Amino acid sequence: MNIRNRTWEIVEAAKDGDTASRAFDYFILFLIFLNAFAVIIGSVPAIRLQWNKFLNGFEVFSVAIFTLEYIARLWACTASPSFHGQIRGRIRFAFRMMSIIDLLAIMPFYLPFCGADLRALRVLRLLRIFRVAKITRYYASLDLVKDVFQSKKEELVLTSVLMSILLVVSSSILFHCENTIQPDIFSSIPATMWWSVATLTTVGYGDMYPVTIAGKFFASVIAILGIGMFALPTGIIGAGFVEAVQKKKCPQACPHCGKELR
Repeated sequence: MNIRNRTWEIVEAAKDGDTASRAFDYFILFLIFLNAFAVIIGSVPAIRLQWNKFLNGFEVFSVAIFTLEYIARLWACTASPSFHGQIRGRIRFAFRMMSIIDLLAIMPFYLPFCGADLRALRVLRLLRIFRVAKITRYYASLDLVKDVFQSKKEELVLTSVLMSILLVVSSSILFHCENTIQPDIFSSIPATMWWSVATLTTVGYGDMYPVTIAGKFFASVIAILGIGMFALPTGIIGAGFVEAVQKKKCPQACPHCGKELR
């Protein structure tokens, strides 16, 4: 086995029982969590002032490791049949979602001229936790989530359409009820949509609220409808999970041959 193939096995496509690959995965995962922790505590002025040199040194160390990891993956990806081709294969690999996340994690360090502090994007690398999903049970759980959303996609689309209609209708009603009394707050239907979203989701920030009798009446009705409407997707997804779990625990069998149906 050549170096490229072995590198690919370690960083991406490990075989069962590959100690080197598992150790690499856990090291990167541990470093990711440390980076997320460093970003969080680094936002505290007192900690940042006292541990500035240490945090900066850890930043340089982490970016160096993540950069080498990214380069190793990009270099070794052509060992996989899915990324065959010295140039095209690497381009396909670079445009994978996880590869883009890897790039976003290190890019802010090399772009110091950016006004915003984009290092928090490194938290996105927490999605790399799915790399530990070489363990079978993690794959089964992810497949369960996918199956639920696929089986309930029509119901979810329908409820999304109904919520959109309710959002537009409620915004239009409140706009016509309140615009003459509060022209600065309920200035337009799009502006009133913020009130509708806050009300329908039962958040109710209180920055926009009706003062007319008609506005209060319709707002009460809309708030009650919002409770039921936004509970629908939760119920649909919950029912889907129950059905999917039951199917896995009690698989259906063919009435003719007795074989398990998939």
